[in-house]
Amino acid sequence: MTTEIPVAKPRLVLIGNGMAGVRTLEEVLKLAPDMYDITVIGDEPWANYNRIMLSPVLAGEQTIPQIMLNDDDWYTKNGITLHKGNRVERIDRLRCEIITVDGRKFPYDRAIIATGSRAFIPPIPGANLPGVVGFRSIEDVDTMLAACKPGGHAIVIGGGLLGLEAAAGLVTHGMNVTVLHRNGNLMDRQLDQAAGRLLEQSLTDRGIKIRLNANTQNLLGTERVTGVELADGTTLPADLVVMAAGIRPNIDVALASRIHCEQGIVVDDTMLTYDPKIYSVGECVQHRKQCYGLVAPLFEQAKVCANHLARYGIAKYTGSMTSTKLKVTGIDVFSAGEIHASEEHEEIVLADAARGVYKKLILRDNRIEGAVMIGDTMDGAWYFQLMRDGTDVTAQREQLLFGQAHVGDAGHGAKARVASLPDDAEICGCNGVCKGDITKAIKEHKLFTLDEVRAHTKASASCGSCTGLVEDLLASTLGGDYSAAPSVKPMCGCTDATHDDVRTAIYRQELTTIPAIFTEMKWKTPTAAPSAVLRSTTTCSARGRTPIRTTRNHVSLTSAYTPIFKKRHLLGNSAHLGRGNKALRTARDCRRGRQICDSHRQDHRWPAHRPARGEKGSIAGCLA
Repeated sequence: MTTEIPVAKPRLVLIGNGMAGVRTLEEVLKLAPDMYDITVIGDEPWANYNRIMLSPVLAGEQTIPQIMLNDDDWYTKNGITLHKGNRVERIDRLRCEIITVDGRKFPYDRAIIATGSRAFIPPIPGANLPGVVGFRSIEDVDTMLAACKPGGHAIVIGGGLLGLEAAAGLVTHGMNVTVLHRNGNLMDRQLDQAAGRLLEQSLTDRGIKIRLNANTQNLLGTERVTGVELADGTTLPADLVVMAAGIRPNIDVALASRIHCEQGIVVDDTMLTYDPKIYSVGECVQHRKQCYGLVAPLFEQAKVCANHLARYGIAKYTGSMTSTKLKVTGIDVFSAGEIHASEEHEEIVLADAARGVYKKLILRDNRIEGAVMIGDTMDGAWYFQLMRDGTDVTAQREQLLFGQAHVGDAGHGAKARVASLPDDAEICGCNGVCKGDITKAIKEHKLFTLDEVRAHTKASASCGSCTGLVEDLLASTLGGDYSAAPSVKPMCGCTDATHDDVRTAIYRQELTTIPAIFTEMKWKTPTAAPSAVLRSTTTCSARGRTPIRTTRNHVSLTSAYTPIFKKRHLLGNSAHLGRGNKALRTARDCRRGRQICDSHRQDHRWPAHRPARGEKGSIAGCLA
């Protein structure tokens, strides 16, 4: 009788516990769940979280547990050994060992470097002072929240995507926020001047000050930052300075290990580095002279890398076309491809400054090569798909700017629009989920609700901007079996009241403490954490600019509240007396972004449908 000696599994070690690296492991587990003995080493004291959602966390719209993608139990269930808070120093490629800063050694047969990127801190005098922070991690968000105080001064250096999201988050905490941008329009890598001006106006309406063509000369202070000096001699007070001037690939481990790097870690089309045992994915990678900082390309890289780690050997990464969305509640921005037309291009432009809507498509030979959208971005996914596929739009040009619903499918609604998208069309940009992933999950797992889709696919589980598309997919896939989400949802499981119910009660009954709200609203769990109520009141203040001040257990209305309410509500009621265009114009004047008050929806017979992205049916609409 012979005894079989178990064969040890090859050891796979992941350096970096971020989104790209862990997505690679998820793909490996799908293809070859028992192939590797997997170890993960991350330098942050957290499991894998959605870094894209740090902006909503800063704004108080999400919590840390809500942005966790893979908790500790996920690693345990999949037999993965996780080492948190331990930074890798270098790789001994001769001995095939990964060495951490505390001297521990981890042998490997295959390794993945997924160290991501770090915030670029410009070499400005005073940049190392306390109170100067980047915006890349939970630790950065904690530092920013600790410095927040009503009436404090925050300076954001950089008017790009991250900088504007940071500014929008800080202003919700009562900070006086100024954005310094060295170029002539905001998000100049994604938006043209016309779109930049509309975005600037939207942010200014929220109380954010914008300084364009502003070059920072010096950060002032001795023990802590106290101000910012500009090149023109202007001095601005500052209790907090957020550096959002871009990111740089984190290639320290690769350089220390003598792995070939240029701007990033150089990889081939299989995501293999110059060492045949070491792969690399994510923001630290340079592929065909290109580095990527958006999630969709990173997840594409993860699939290719996993394919080769699982020994299928048939996938190839050839680069990605990217699109950008701004994650600021109430401000919809979409950009993809070219933003400026050359002599070989044509432009199709729709501009409605009164509604805050701007759309521009850039075409070459009747094929879309660029799209810029502000205010109405519902068709962004469709334009992006036409661009990726190189579709000839000659027959659609007259209706192209009005969206997919007006091209060949007029009258069939949004369900037909999303149903016509191909399976590889991206629906959820935050988590890299395509239409085919969602429809497959709906059919295989017999999903009937939005929450079930979120649990199985993560689509719509982050910023929520794709919720409408996901619900339309549910409706088109299931037909009559679709369980639509209720039009009015409770703010949390502790109450049947909605956010709007709580806001209205605070105003009308002058509730000034969290316990008073719990008692008046008949909270099911009186000892519950007040974070949801705080988010409700803070959101109302931020979106409607209602004069509300909140603390952990106190909600107060300033003396300015009453006249503002009377003035604005009378203006709103005047719309109810009119008919036709005049009434609609007045109703439109009560909107900011896509916020619509319930009274206007009812009196103008607007359909009581699921609110669109960013739309809030509440008294805040009359106070905007």
